[in-house]
Amino acid sequence: MTSPMREPGEMQYQREAERRIRVGIVGVGSHAYRNVLPTLTYLPVSLDAVCDIDADRARVTAAQYGASRVYTSTAELYRDGDLDAVLISVSPQLHSELTCEALDAGLHVWLEKPPAMRAAQVEEMERLRGDRVVVVGFKKAFMPATRKTREIVAGSDFGRLRSLLAEYPMTIPEDGAETLRRGDYANWLANGCHPLSFMLAVGGDVDAVTVHRGRSGGGVCVLEYANGAIGNFHLADGGRLPFERYTVYGDGGHIAIENSARVSWHRGIPFSYGRTTSYAPSGDDHGTTVWEPQNSLATLENKALFTQGFYDELRYFCDCVIDGRQAAEGSLGFARDVMRVYEAALLSDGARVSVSSATSGPPV
Repeated sequence: MTSPMREPGEMQYQREAERRIRVGIVGVGSHAYRNVLPTLTYLPVSLDAVCDIDADRARVTAAQYGASRVYTSTAELYRDGDLDAVLISVSPQLHSELTCEALDAGLHVWLEKPPAMRAAQVEEMERLRGDRVVVVGFKKAFMPATRKTREIVAGSDFGRLRSLLAEYPMTIPEDGAETLRRGDYANWLANGCHPLSFMLAVGGDVDAVTVHRGRSGGGVCVLEYANGAIGNFHLADGGRLPFERYTVYGDGGHIAIENSARVSWHRGIPFSYGRTTSYAPSGDDHGTTVWEPQNSLATLENKALFTQGFYDELRYFCDCVIDGRQAAEGSLGFARDVMRVYEAALLSDGARVSVSSATSGPPV
């Protein structure tokens, strides 16, 4: 049975869904409670089971969301069956193990980012996936601002993609190779996957990575794309500064995204140098177009669950499961590529590192 046709951007509340996917959730800690569980209101799902190592937390959460079954062990959860899919929101050190376990149980899987600690673990998930749907929650690859950017980049007015700039408050560990060897869960993985996922979702495959790290902690991560474009990930170290910016440059103009919630498409104006007198000449095929939340009438598009991409990533997963099609966005292949860039950046230390060579050998 396929899901009913929806207009672009049309949302269907859980209580309106003609068919609901029977799901269980593994991990109902702070993140899942704040972001994943509230999003279920807008999805065609039935939350049948809650699993968490904290039995009291699992029990109270299950009661709140109407789930009939409570578990502290995934083995027990999968043994009882009667689920279509599982949502995994736990420590990334456990993502690979729990995803493979769910795939072995014949379930579709949505899992939070990052997908694993190493690219090789994602490759193992790919090997076990079979015909099941797996989507990784790279919210920055799914957020409305990214979808609008990809739409513009694919259009004829944008022309050739030339370069991308990402600004994000973080740095890369000085001892990158040791970070990989020890299996540390560094912020470069925890949050660096956000801008990286945007850069790969918009720019495509990456051939090589070079990282230059300043003595103060800031730096730059340069991505060489297979299509010839260059990506500049500016490592704006300095704590949790309240900003996040992306700029995408093409022949026909550039796109700017500020804090995930404002998209500007700058095309310039027709002018004669030294003669044009108006910055707003007639017509609407030039100049700057801006999209941003309306922040009125308590509408959904203003809420963080929607602006940040949580709804879009989970809705996409549900649609793929209902329609019986493999994921093209947020797929394990995409997740593997993000992890390969992550690893190459850790190994760079000022040198150009081929993404394929950085991950083709044994773990560091």
